[in-house]
Amino acid sequence: MKKSSFTFFWEDTSLELLPSRALFITETKELLICDIHLGKAEYFQQNGIPLTNDSDENNFARIKKIVKKYSPKKLIILGDLFHSKFSIDKTLQKKVEDLPELLKTNVELVLGNHDIGCDIKNIKIFDIRKTKNITFSHEPVNLTNNTTLNICGHYHPKIYLKSNADKLSFRCFAMDMNKNVLYLPAFGDLTGGYPCKKSFKKWAIVSEEEIIQINS
Repeated sequence: MKKSSFTFFWEDTSLELLPSRALFITETKELLICDIHLGKAEYFQQNGIPLTNDSDENNFARIKKIVKKYSPKKLIILGDLFHSKFSIDKTLQKKVEDLPELLKTNVELVLGNHDIGCDIKNIKIFDIRKTKNITFSHEPVNLTNNTTLNICGHYHPKIYLKSNADKLSFRCFAMDMNKNVLYLPAFGDLTGGYPCKKSFKKWAIVSEEEIIQINS
């Protein structure tokens, strides 16, 4: 069944999965996104692959839209804000550093592998971050407490739906129930993805307004 969002509880914590490729934690008013990969088009251009720069402008517009809708106390980016330190020009850096003022909220970054060497002002930076019974990271971490949930990015989860006539791919949220790991979909427009394991619980993003739980 299609919905405008899916909500489930981790103990007493409400997690709302959004078709905007974000997750909202109701109790703490924290909005989570990951894997934006700003500057990716420029990185490819530097390496001789012609791509337009429209993806970054669209990413910034979508961030502004969901922050306006949910009014979070914090926007937490779970890694790979940038694609590479070599593709960050002064204009892009200023846009990122102006985000807290533009969005009227605190912005935090949990460092991802693509963020290594990037110098950012006005944004708090963490290697790993914790809130209540949840651990935020870019890549999944080994948890010693089975009551803790790990929310992360990095994987860019996708799901493939087949019919006799076609095969479609969708970004999705993916939950590894055996390891208590919830993978967020890549937020950036210019990102690929990897197929989920069949054992994962999945919520496919079928449009900007709708998300659907997959039972298989």
